[in-house]
Amino acid sequence: MIAVVDYGVGNLFSLKSSLASIGAEAVVSGDEKVIRNADKILLPGVGAFEDAARKLRECGLDKVICDEAKKGKPVLGICLGMQMLFEKSFEYGEHKGLGLIKGEVRPIAEVIGEGLKIPHIGWNALSFPKNKEKNEIFKYLNEGDFVYFVHSYYGANCEDSVIATSEYGANLTAAVASGNVYGCQFHPEKSGEVGLKILKAFCEL
Repeated sequence: MIAVVDYGVGNLFSLKSSLASIGAEAVVSGDEKVIRNADKILLPGVGAFEDAARKLRECGLDKVICDEAKKGKPVLGICLGMQMLFEKSFEYGEHKGLGLIKGEVRPIAEVIGEGLKIPHIGWNALSFPKNKEKNEIFKYLNEGDFVYFVHSYYGANCEDSVIATSEYGANLTAAVASGNVYGCQFHPEKSGEVGLKILKAFCEL
């Protein structure tokens, strides 16, 4: 069973619907016991980093996620959920993350140059690092498959963990992994068949 973490921030039920469409058993919950008893954890998120991190702490679920990740349970952060896996974010200040992925979250405006819209919204192709074996959550994907993004910030200084990039004025971090912890900057639940293939691969871990 997969626990979709409910802490008041995220596209929870479209994610659950996507999981149901591939036959995965999932529950949307903010209950510590349910999350600890799950086989895998999905951490969604939309909105501002500071607000989301505060809500996660207030629920006490930051510790739960870190504990379960350190035990080896597969964890997948999506969009803002991915960003919260990092050590810190520089979104309107400096804010502490979960520290499960080394690196930080910075504005895409610092690297994409002028003339491109922020936030970055739309479909972009995935590229996989040439010096690494394709990560297991992308086992059903091909180089150049398109996924759907909505973001103004990106994972930075995290080269060792990057498992996919996408070009938007610069090669931005599209996905990361460190051991059993994974993150997608894009929305698999909004990315059609490609997104479902990623969720399927995660469910098979």
